[in-house]
Amino acid sequence: MDEVAGAIADPVRRRILLMLRDGERSAGDVAAQFAISRPAVSRHLRVLREAGLVTDQVVGRQRVYRLEPGPLLALAGWLGGFVPASKWEPRLAALDTEVRRARRDRRAQREEDTG
Repeated sequence: MDEVAGAIADPVRRRILLMLRDGERSAGDVAAQFAISRPAVSRHLRVLREAGLVTDQVVGRQRVYRLEPGPLLALAGWLGGFVPASKWEPRLAALDTEVRRARRDRRAQREEDTG
């Protein structure tokens, strides 16, 4: 998880992840979006790959990158433990319980009426 947090600490890498969220992109396409050198973008892609956030595949003469959201989900789950529960969560859970109970009671009533 530390490697993932370190990888997303850099704004260039976060921007790359946002680009890949919309679909696969070649290294050249990614590099074209930045005012930094291609080798610098390549280093950022390597950090993301080593953190497990992207995978790459050679297609013809291009290297194509794809987002791997699993490590981000794990980090998001961990971070979620620091967010205080909403005051609405217990109320929404109670509402859900009442809705389910009402549906169950209606079904039982229909079965009695038809049975």
